Amino acid sequence: MSETSRADIRTAMAEERMAAAGVTEATIDRMVRTFYGKIQGDPVLGPIFGRAITDWEPHLSKMVDFWSSVALLTMRYEGRPMPVHVRMGLEPEHFARWLELFRETAAEVFPPDGAAFFVGKAEQIARSFQMGIQFFNEQTKGSAAPAAR
Repeated sequence: MSETSRADIRTAMAEERMAAAGVTEATIDRMVRTFYGKIQGDPVLGPIFGRAITDWEPHLSKMVDFWSSVALLTMRYEGRPMPVHVRMGLEPEHFARWLELFRETAAEVFPPDGAAFFVGKAEQIARSFQMGIQFFNEQTKGSAAPAAR
């Protein structure tokens, strides 16, 4: 069996499992747009994201591709999100608020199984980003230190 055939089978199986949990391209799109609508209006996160994103539509499309790749294995997402998030100046409280809004949105859009899937992935992503940002900041501080004599 070719690698393409295996990928097609995995994608079909993921789509079937996710459809049973209420996850489709349409619900992913709704979740992303609802979530980022909340982000834009949030007094804590809105200004931070507003500085980083000047044209929301390309960002929303990219996030739909990202979550479609995560949930439906579509492999549409292409990007390197860590450098962008490092530059945003995010702190742990920002991730806590991001997760709060994400959990709320997932529960509004998906049945419990679908919401649990997305929340679990979002929690993993938040942990990964926080660790990556912390690592970057520690490396940057270390490289800015004066050389020992």
